[in-house]
Amino acid sequence: MAVAVLAAATAGSVLLGNQAIGVRTALGTWLHPDGSDVQRIVEYLRVPRTLAGLLAGAALGVSGVLLQGLTRNALAGPEVLGVNAGAALTVVLGITVFGVHGFGGWVWFSFAGAALAGFGVYALGSYGRGGATPVKLALAGAAATAFLGGLTTALTLLDINTFNAYRYWSVGALTSADTSVIRTALPFLAVGAVLAAVSARALDALALGDDMARALGQGLMVGRATAALAAVVLTGTAVALAGPIAFVGLTVPHMARALVGPAHRWLLPYAAVLAPIVLLAADVLGRVVARPQELQAGIVTAIAGAPFFVALVRRRKLAEL
Repeated sequence: MAVAVLAAATAGSVLLGNQAIGVRTALGTWLHPDGSDVQRIVEYLRVPRTLAGLLAGAALGVSGVLLQGLTRNALAGPEVLGVNAGAALTVVLGITVFGVHGFGGWVWFSFAGAALAGFGVYALGSYGRGGATPVKLALAGAAATAFLGGLTTALTLLDINTFNAYRYWSVGALTSADTSVIRTALPFLAVGAVLAAVSARALDALALGDDMARALGQGLMVGRATAALAAVVLTGTAVALAGPIAFVGLTVPHMARALVGPAHRWLLPYAAVLAPIVLLAADVLGRVVARPQELQAGIVTAIAGAPFFVALVRRRKLAEL
C-alpha cells in the first residue's frame, strides 16, 4: 500500500504544477523527445525535482529513525537535534571561505557540520544528572539550532554572493538538483543505506537497555557508531541535495512506527518509503497553492510539522521510546 501511494506521489510530482501535464503527454515526450516546452519541463525540471524528493526524503526519514533509536527519544530528529543547522552552517562556510560551489563540494562540508552538531548536542544534553533525557536533548537541540542558525544568517548577510547562493537552498527546496547532482548523491546515499541496515539489529537491542543489549551479545560502541555514521551520511547528503528541510525526519518515524511497530528491520524501509511521500506531497502542494508563484517544500513541511511537534511534546508517554 505504501509503495502504491509513493508511486502516486511520484506521478503527481511529475504531472502537477503551474502547468498540468497529462500522463500520455508526459510519457510521449519522455520516450520520444521532440524539443517542445513540455518535453523540457518534464525532462529538465520535474523529473530531477522528483528524483531529488525521493532521495532526500528517504534519507531524512531513515536518519530520523536512526536518531530516535540511538537516543531512545521520540523528539529526536535531524532538525530538532541541530544536525540540519550544523550541516547548513558548514556549507555556508564552504561557500564563503573556500569558494566551494555545487553538490560535490557542499556534501563534505555538510557531513562535517552534521557530525559536529549532532555529537555536540548529544554531549550537551548528556551533561548533568540523569544523562541525556528527552527534554534536555530537545532543549540542547533548540539552543544549538538557534545559535548555528544565527551564525549562518550572519555569514550570508556579510557576503552578497554567499547570500545569493544560499537564500533559495536554505528554506529547503528540490528545485536546484539536476541529474548530475543526483548521480553524485547516489553513492553517498547507498553507503548510508547499507550502514543503516547493518545497524538495525543493534538498535533493536539498544531499545531494551544497555544491560540487555550486552546480554544479547551486541557491541554497544560498534552499534552506536554505525548508526550514528549512517545518520550523518544520510542527513549530510540530504541537506547538500535539498537544503535543511524540517520535520520530515521527526514526523515520519512516528508514522512508520504506528504502521509496523518498533522493530527497526521494518521501521527503516517503511520510513524510506513514507518520507518521500511526505516530501513530494509538500512540494506539489507548494506548487499549486500559490500559483503562479511557488512555496518551497521546506516551507510547507515546516508549517505542517510544527503543530505535530507541539502535539508530540505534550504527549509525555512518547518522550522515550
